[in-house]
Amino acid sequence: MNKSDMIPENKKWVASFGNAISITHRKPENYAKNLTLRYPIKSMLTGEQIRLTLDNFCGNEAVTIHRVTIAPSDETGVFTGECRDVTFGGNPSVTIPAGKSVVSDATDYPISTGDWFSVSFYLADFTEMRSGVIITGPLSGGHFSIGDQTRAVQLPEKTSNKTDCYYFLSTVEVLTHAKAHSIVCFGDSITAQDWPDYFMNYALENGSDSTAIIRRAASGTRILRQYDNIVYDSYGLKGDIRFPHEAPVNGADIIVIQHGINDIIHPVGVEHNKFRPWSDMPTLADLIEGLTYYIKESRALGYRVYLGTLLPIRGWRTDAPFREDLRCKLNDWMRQTDLADGCIDFDRAVRNPDKPESFAEGFDSGDHLHPSRDAYRKMGETAYLALKDDIF
Repeated sequence: MNKSDMIPENKKWVASFGNAISITHRKPENYAKNLTLRYPIKSMLTGEQIRLTLDNFCGNEAVTIHRVTIAPSDETGVFTGECRDVTFGGNPSVTIPAGKSVVSDATDYPISTGDWFSVSFYLADFTEMRSGVIITGPLSGGHFSIGDQTRAVQLPEKTSNKTDCYYFLSTVEVLTHAKAHSIVCFGDSITAQDWPDYFMNYALENGSDSTAIIRRAASGTRILRQYDNIVYDSYGLKGDIRFPHEAPVNGADIIVIQHGINDIIHPVGVEHNKFRPWSDMPTLADLIEGLTYYIKESRALGYRVYLGTLLPIRGWRTDAPFREDLRCKLNDWMRQTDLADGCIDFDRAVRNPDKPESFAEGFDSGDHLHPSRDAYRKMGETAYLALKDDIF
């Protein structure tokens, strides 16, 4: 029996941080060597031990992580306390086969809600950088640095830079009190961007110390289709491949699903884009079937399910009346269905009340698809208000 198996009475492992692992954008420089990645994380839970999941779900070949550390830090990743080594079966390095994940040994690491800490890991040899996901928000963002900087208090300025891509690190779990739990936020680029971070901030600012928000989101993803070509493979995996891998989360009992807009806006016909045929265009019944699959899978995990309505798209480059009609009909179904436990109406929260097909003033990022920072903040508040009784 190892330390991870010895759980004290009235304690349990609960995910305190998490991202999806998707397919990173294919580039000629898709390999890294002699590189450290560092990710500052704000803990939503109090506990005494930490363990990490490193995931090579989308890799085509095995990757080796040569050293991993965790350390108290500020939000920029500068260490503020003792750095500790993370091991895997007692070893400082670990090799993760293609399509697989590994869980670290438990590391003694007392932590309190609201504390920042950093996870750093070193890639010594040529490593395929395919398993990762781009995430943004006020609590998100990492760094990379040349050389083994896993124990460096501060990354060298001249040989380091920022990254929004989280490679390999999918979950951080905390051994915490038995009443703690997680809420999973599942979706596409809308959820990969800021609103889950604002949701976290609202929970923390209002005194939550027992609920963690876990993001499982990947940009470009659809419920029903995926792109099996090098041009668009970074648009991710389809729902029935993603969901069984991403949805199971230790300590989770609620999932918020906000997914489906890419199914509606992507198809344009092969005369415009040979990879986006009209045959990919779903019907309302197709999308309901896809969401129903998510709900059934969530029920099997013991989750309560909340559906998030799809946001306005007026002015987006493929906007058309038939797409708007489908979006509205799917939103209406989400609001009315008794298959889910509830609906979080993000659409009503950010749309223009006089022109509901458009974002409200100041809530459009400029591309007419993704919200502005203020709109993401409103979405985070909307999620918090909808679920606040489950947060405390």
